[in-house]
Amino acid sequence: MAQVVNVNFRMDADLKKSMEQACSELGMSMTTAFTIFAKKVSREKRIPFEVSVDPFYSENNIRHLEKIARDVAEGKARFAEHDLIEVDE
Repeated sequence: MAQVVNVNFRMDADLKKSMEQACSELGMSMTTAFTIFAKKVSREKRIPFEVSVDPFYSENNIRHLEKIARDVAEGKARFAEHDLIEVDE
């Protein structure tokens, strides 16, 4: 049998509580969930779900928003009224 070791890491208390609740509803502990994750990563050599960054926070978009803010502050921005578009949901 393989030697068992402890792995420690930090996370937000609310996130931990939420994960413990989800794991409990699935009938497993957080240790079991992390072990499943580690085995899948080890076997597939990848994160087993999509990991992406919200494009809103990209460097290009932040620069664009900063430029708009400067233009507004310097009175260079031009605003135009437009009709609201209703969207049926």
